[in-house]
Amino acid sequence: MSKIIVEERSIVIPGEILAEGMDFLPGDNTFRENNQIYSKVLGLANISGRVIKITPLSGPYVPKAGDKIIGKVTDIAFSGWRVDTATAYSAMLNVKDATSRFIRKEEDLSKILAIGDYIVVMITNVTSQNLIDLTMKEPGLHKISGGRIININSQKVPRVIGKKGSMISLIKQNTGCDITVGQNGLIWLKGSPDGEFLAEKAIKLIENKSHQEGLTEKIEQFLEKNKVNN
Repeated sequence: MSKIIVEERSIVIPGEILAEGMDFLPGDNTFRENNQIYSKVLGLANISGRVIKITPLSGPYVPKAGDKIIGKVTDIAFSGWRVDTATAYSAMLNVKDATSRFIRKEEDLSKILAIGDYIVVMITNVTSQNLIDLTMKEPGLHKISGGRIININSQKVPRVIGKKGSMISLIKQNTGCDITVGQNGLIWLKGSPDGEFLAEKAIKLIENKSHQEGLTEKIEQFLEKNKVNN
């Protein structure tokens, strides 16, 4: 007889039994052994129909094609820019992927993107040698100007964004900030100094309490209590 052992959103440890029987299927961060499904990581249990998966509570960001991230230009090469993506992977933004306009061979690339600049980019490819290809030629991708960059555990990004963007919309509305969340855990905030400060505190609160139920209501109350005049 098949049965689920854990409750929805309960915290599980590596090797913990999640379900018994063949009626349930192993999803992300789980594995089946004989008649049982186990967790691979420390995280939150998520049951969707017959599929059981675990959302990790910690761990490094693993780059995937299609992810929007925030990176920092660290070097300028002949063909483009090397970018720090807050991972162990090396990333490259080629000239042809940085801008639609024609760039002459002798042009000074630092006039387009300088070392130290932060950029919102999309991953187009991750090679077997752990090299990342980036692009800025998609809507919403650009060089960052002003505001502040904060860093959170990348595993908490889904909670900061919320279902259909509900959590991040809540923070934007209550702080007056423009907010861009990178899948790698870097987040750009731009608004008034008070708005940016409140947005950062709300995001850090979500990061620390991501495993708790009723988190949206708690963040709503926090923002209402500390709201700023936009």
